[in-house]
Amino acid sequence: MLFSNPLSKVFCTLIWNIWIGFMVAAVFYHKPNSVYDDLPDRYYHFPKQYLSRVEQVIGQPIVYYGPLGGLTGRFYWAAAIVTHVRQDLLRPDHFYADLKGYIDFDRLVGYQENGGFEHKLILADGKVNGGRAVQAVRVITDEECDAILRAGMSEQSPWPERYDEVDLINEFDEAPQTPLERPFVEQLVNRRFRDVKFRQHIRVAYDRRCAFTGLRLINGKGRPEVEAAHIMPVEENGPDSVQNGIALSGTVHWMFDRGLLSLDDDYTILKSRQLNHDVSHLLRPDMKAIVPENPRLRPHPYYLDWHRTNCFKAA
Repeated sequence: MLFSNPLSKVFCTLIWNIWIGFMVAAVFYHKPNSVYDDLPDRYYHFPKQYLSRVEQVIGQPIVYYGPLGGLTGRFYWAAAIVTHVRQDLLRPDHFYADLKGYIDFDRLVGYQENGGFEHKLILADGKVNGGRAVQAVRVITDEECDAILRAGMSEQSPWPERYDEVDLINEFDEAPQTPLERPFVEQLVNRRFRDVKFRQHIRVAYDRRCAFTGLRLINGKGRPEVEAAHIMPVEENGPDSVQNGIALSGTVHWMFDRGLLSLDDDYTILKSRQLNHDVSHLLRPDMKAIVPENPRLRPHPYYLDWHRTNCFKAA
């Protein structure tokens, strides 16, 4: 059985990190419509040939990398932390890496930006190391990971909730009183940082428009009134991914969280029979939610099904 002795696994990982002289991270390759059973913000599916590499980064950060639909090139686009590795019971030569702390980047980061972030991927002459590029899991140094995270997560929101959020990134960049082992990685688990980033990403993806009403309300100081709603709540281990989020106005957000409204897989708005008042006049006339054009930014069926099953009061 894989990892029958958890202590041995932790010990071996620790010894490995000491032996190589630094803590490590990894790059996970993923592409849309992959043949692998990936749900990127929850787990990553991979063949046995990469098992030893994934084991090295249990408890450590990973960065997602790969092509994105409709765009030329390959990009770094999200990060997460590996919590566990388990065997695929249907395909014994494959495994899953379970993840936590998933977060989308503010922007897509080209892998060749600034001469490249991975020293073994971009050669001294600027060419790509073909042998390295085809590896679906690549172990990288802590410094390389930190550089990618900073490139992807350092954009400020164009519509800060409060003026003091304008300096949020600068605040995290300031030297802490107690030195951190992994400066940016440790900052990424900060709940305030994640809340601000989730709100920023959802508002950008939905262009500040409520998905259920179609309204884009902007207050007197230019800030959008639309809220970023988790489909699967954080309290239920829902990730801070755009695919687990939707932009809703305050009243609609309240009804959605309480299961009085939900969403079908085709983005039809569902109304609970427990509503004591007809709210149709608040919703879009065709009862279809407005979602991003980019499929990778739309609500994922996994989370919509969770909401209908665990939250929606259909009857």
